[in-house]
This record gives sequence, structure tokens and C-alpha cells, in this order.
Amino acid sequence: MTSILITGANRGIGFAMAKAALARGWTVYGSARTEPLAADMAKGLPGLTPLVFDVTDREAVAAAAGKVDGSLDILINNAGIIGPSRQATLDMDFDGFLKTLEVNTVAPLAVSQAFLPKLRASGSGRILSISSQMSWMGYQTSDRIAYRASKSALNKVMQGLATDLEDDGIPVVVIDPGWVKTDMGGSDADNEPERVAEGILSIADKLTISVTGTFFKWTGEERPF
Repeated sequence: MTSILITGANRGIGFAMAKAALARGWTVYGSARTEPLAADMAKGLPGLTPLVFDVTDREAVAAAAGKVDGSLDILINNAGIIGPSRQATLDMDFDGFLKTLEVNTVAPLAVSQAFLPKLRASGSGRILSISSQMSWMGYQTSDRIAYRASKSALNKVMQGLATDLEDDGIPVVVIDPGWVKTDMGGSDADNEPERVAEGILSIADKLTISVTGTFFKWTGEERPF
């Protein structure tokens, strides 16, 4: 049976992915930042095993990795934040910018490292990280620049991780989920989270080392960095 960990599974795309993975009969671990959030998550997702950790708390992440029984087939780095209210190049909340980088860029690598022994033990471990269409270097748009920069940096970090794990046979990819109707995306967004979740899980299920380092749309199409 496929085992999967989804960070930030208590809401949004993460919740939808966890629900879809449970429907597939997979063993599902989901993370939330606090005990109350984890309890609510577990209540809404019967069968899910909750893990409590803030992705920026490396000691808590390491402790959570020790609570996963056996191996882990799939890690989806989903937890993320949109960033501070002031994030223009000419008016930047720099502490908020650093926090955005910590959550969106540094934490996915730290989580991947912490759970790597479990992924290696699987023999078919896979790492997917949720990026954004806003990371594309072809855009010169400057709004939400802290968020854009953090996701562009995530892409580069995961591209490097893909290179370093190629000999282990562990594919690493980044996913553009599009504009999704979540708390972050808002009600005017194009895509329903349930549809996007199914698309991402389909990519995860079929992922092979031959496409490691790729940036995918949630639909399965490759997209430029």
C-alpha cells in the first residue's frame, strides 16, 4: 500500500490531497502546526495519521519523522504562506520576507532531509513540492514579490535536490497547482481544490526517475521554470 505524507494537510489543497489519497486506500500522514489543528484535521479526515510540527521547527520535524512507521513512498511539501501584506520591491516588510523564505523555501528542503531515510527505505520514494505559476522567471510582474521569490528559490533548491538524489533513484519535482479556490487563492480562482488534488496525486503515483527535476503543471504537462 502506498504511504504518503502531506505537509499542511489541515486545509486547502493539502486537505483535498489527503482526502483523495485516503479514497485511494493509501496510508496517509498529514501535518498541522498545532495539536488543535491536527485534531480538527484528523476529525475531518478519518483514517489519516496526524503529525504535529511547524515546518520551520527542525527539531519537531525530526521528531515527527521518527513517528512514521516503516518506510514512506511519497512526500508532498505542500505547507506554505502567501507572505506579508507589504511585499513590494519599494515597500517591503523584510522580516515578513524572511519568514516567507523560511516557510516556502528552506522548510521544504529541511523536511525532505528529515524524511529522506524513510523515503530511501521505500525503494520507490518520491518528493513533490508545491510551487506556483507566480515563480516563473518569464513574468516581470512585481506584486507579491516575496512570495514569487520564495517559490522561484524553491524551484532551484528542488532542482538541486533532484540532481543529488538521482543516484538514489528518488525523483524530485515541483508542481504548479494553478490558481486554486482556497483561503490563499480566494473565491475567484479558476480551479477547484479537489480537481487539482487528484491531478497532483496522479503525477505522484506515476512519478519516475526519468522526469526528476521537472516543473509540472497539476494537469501533468511540463512547464518552463
